Amino acid sequence: MEQMGAFLPLILIFGVFYILLIRPQQKKVKLHREMINNLKRNDKIITSGGIIGKISKVNDNKELQVEIAESVEIKLAPGMISELYVNSKDEKKQETPSIEKEKIQNNSFLSGLFRKKKN
Repeated sequence: MEQMGAFLPLILIFGVFYILLIRPQQKKVKLHREMINNLKRNDKIITSGGIIGKISKVNDNKELQVEIAESVEIKLAPGMISELYVNSKDEKKQETPSIEKEKIQNNSFLSGLFRKKKN
């Protein structure tokens, strides 16, 4: 019985780490994977290196051809895309990332405590 008491703090620490760190990271990875799977031609993207370009060709989700300037194209692995680029003019595309951010914020364990109150 005393041996179980020695492991109880370790179990509680793991539980807290899972709730506060692991679960939110898994949700973020899932949303990023969905975004990558839904990429299509003419989507504007931002790479992890900060390059902004427009997708000109998608090859079996293993390779993307991205136009970064007029008649300048590069090939990218889909994992190197960090997010979709949204202009203030594109209201339709602007709604999608904000919805994804709200999902992350609403699914957080402590989001109710720290969320700003709406008037």
